[in-house]
Amino acid sequence: MSKIVRFLDYRRGASFVHFTRSEMNSLLSLYSRQVMRGEWRDYAIDQRDGVARFAIFRSTLEHPLFVISKQVRGQARQGSVPCYQYVVRDATHTLAQAASLMEVLQVLDPPMRLVRG
Repeated sequence: MSKIVRFLDYRRGASFVHFTRSEMNSLLSLYSRQVMRGEWRDYAIDQRDGVARFAIFRSTLEHPLFVISKQVRGQARQGSVPCYQYVVRDATHTLAQAASLMEVLQVLDPPMRLVRG
């Protein structure tokens, strides 16, 4: 049997963590630069258990090289704006952890240097 649920009641339930449009633009910009360099080839996005993940692969058949996670930091009070924590991990280590996505992405995309020949 079906249960009728009002959309208004459903939407007020537990919110899920997701990447915003500007965060996705930053992630996909970094991803496209690395694809042009030939280092990365695939990505996956996952939203589970209150964590949003952006996984980066060298090949579709491998484990991810890096996983960029967004999760709620601490306990958010009812009606307050949650604070998020961003984490970059490779297969074995946590490479960066910060309150801003741009800070953790600097680990994966170091600034270019001038090389004189």
